[in-house]
Amino acid sequence: MKNCLFCSIENDSEQIIILSNQYCMFLQKPQEVLIGSGVIVPKEHRETVFDLSENEWKATYELLQEVKLYLDSTYKPQGYNIGWNVGKVGGQEIFHAHLNVIPRYEDEPMSGKGIRH
Repeated sequence: MKNCLFCSIENDSEQIIILSNQYCMFLQKPQEVLIGSGVIVPKEHRETVFDLSENEWKATYELLQEVKLYLDSTYKPQGYNIGWNVGKVGGQEIFHAHLNVIPRYEDEPMSGKGIRH
């Protein structure tokens, strides 16, 4: 999809592909507070998580395991928030399915507040 931020990642110079597999990729942008945060997105445009194929589901799970190893070794977080937002009411702002992967740290301002903060 031409105007989709995750279909045309070259349109955002700060966004980089950190890891990928056949069906999806892990993208990161510089973050001031939640260091190491990123999203796992399918390479094909899928509006929500409910639109993923079985292969995309499996690939997302496999990539999530690789992402955790990468984040653990690179940033050493003390916890994680992992989640999908679906639809405008559910907090989805970019209408291309994306799994938020948020490393959490004891010394950051939102420590212990969970995924809603």
